[in-house]
Amino acid sequence: MKKKESTGKRVSVAKGVKVKRGVEEKMRAKPGSSSTGKYKNVSPKDFAGSSGGASAYSFPIPDLAHARNALARAHFATDPDGIKAKVYKMYPELKKRHEAREGKKHEKKEKRSEKGHKKACGK
Repeated sequence: MKKKESTGKRVSVAKGVKVKRGVEEKMRAKPGSSSTGKYKNVSPKDFAGSSGGASAYSFPIPDLAHARNALARAHFATDPDGIKAKVYKMYPELKKRHEAREGKKHEKKEKRSEKGHKKACGK
């Protein structure tokens, strides 16, 4: 008698994507990939994880709220800049907002340094 090969139970990790149960656990073990498999109704193209060195099915960005969340947690991935690049590509309005805020930070730093310079010079 031939032994029947066990196919193992397959679980969904994203919309239309199924993997073997053990593979899902291995995906979660990668740095920044703890949410892998928890977003079963999100399309595979709406994940930013693979761009940042994390599992391909982590850092879901199906909408603006999830995109902001991915930016806030990008530092957990091995390549945070990859996550940010994917988010900014899908949601350019977030990049504009980020650049505007960064510009204001630099202006404040310049003003503070001018004040410190004036105090040091006695002006």
